[in-house]
Amino acid sequence: MTKVISITDTDFETEVLQAGHPVLVYFWAPWCGPCRLVSPSVDWAATNYGASLKVVKMEVDPNPQTVKQYCVEGVPALRLIKNREVIASLEGAISKQKLATILETHLTPST
Repeated sequence: MTKVISITDTDFETEVLQAGHPVLVYFWAPWCGPCRLVSPSVDWAATNYGASLKVVKMEVDPNPQTVKQYCVEGVPALRLIKNREVIASLEGAISKQKLATILETHLTPST
C-alpha cells in the first residue's frame, strides 16, 4: 500500500520536481474542515495509483514559498505535476469521483 508523503518547501524540488513520474500535491491545513473531507480521497489515490503516481501533501502555513509559487489561494488544493509542469489544478473540496476522473485522464491505474 502506497502512502501519502508529507513534504515541506525544502523537499519540494527533490520529491516533486525531480520525481520520475507524475506527482499529486495535496495542499492542506489542520484548521481546514473541507480538507478532512478530501484527505480520504487523496489516500485512496495513493493506494490505487501508486504504481504510476506519487502522492505528497504539504501543509500550507509553514510552507509559504511553494504555496505562492503554485498559486494556492485556498485549501484544500490539488496540483498534478508531470515533468515540472502543472497538468491539472483544483481548489476546494472535490469528490473522490472527480479526483478519479482527473487521474484517469492523465494516468494509468495500478493493477
